[in-house]
Amino acid sequence: MPLRERVRALTDGERFQRVIICVIVVNAVVLGLQTSARLTAEYGGLLEALDGAALVIFVGELALRLYAHRLSFFRDPWSCFDFVIVTISLLPASEGLSVIRALRILRMLRLVSMVPSMRRVISALLSAIPGITSLAALLGLLLYVGGVMATTLFQAGGDPRFADLGSTILTLFQITTGDGWSDVMRDVMAKQPLAWIFFVSYLLVGTFTVLNLFIAVVCSAMEGAMSTEPGDTPVPAQRAVEPAEHDPVLGELRLLRQEVQALRAQQPS
Repeated sequence: MPLRERVRALTDGERFQRVIICVIVVNAVVLGLQTSARLTAEYGGLLEALDGAALVIFVGELALRLYAHRLSFFRDPWSCFDFVIVTISLLPASEGLSVIRALRILRMLRLVSMVPSMRRVISALLSAIPGITSLAALLGLLLYVGGVMATTLFQAGGDPRFADLGSTILTLFQITTGDGWSDVMRDVMAKQPLAWIFFVSYLLVGTFTVLNLFIAVVCSAMEGAMSTEPGDTPVPAQRAVEPAEHDPVLGELRLLRQEVQALRAQQPS
């Protein structure tokens, strides 16, 4: 077997994938421990060594996969995802680049590409993007219309949460998530008793309708993804087996027809 084929069999093997998953988990634990000042002071050298070893393993894995698959490596979106994550980890992190250092935890996201069940979840979410985009546009339209109405109705009351359109939209977004909406409503009702009509109406449309539509779209995409899992028996295959169950009956009918034709042939004309 050529060397390239042996490397491909190694990197695509289940045992190799499990080793990489273990390295990802250990590396994530190490990065979490490095956030503790006490542990860093006592075991900083060991933690840095473990983090560096994990990075070396990740780079070596990508090198092997690039050698095995060559340009076809970049045709797989998940392989490109792994390549970007590891490349970010290779960027130099100094005191002035603490953001880049914090991005090292993104290596944990490689579990998404390594675990098939996680890949199915992400694929389902990606397939739901068109529906989610439409609902996001609907929610934005609802926030804008409600923001203009609420600013016009409640700006005169002096509440800073409705002082301008931007503040009002932010307040309505908070209400949409269900965070403290009753407190906002009662504060406004202290000066405008009928304000509850607007808040209750907005809550019914924004929270109980639009946000539940988000959940419905995601659940529908997840059901579609799970229905295509290996092991599901397609319906056409079941229907294709049904005619075979009637073969004995068809055979008996053919024999009966032949006997009838023979009897007719024996009758005198």
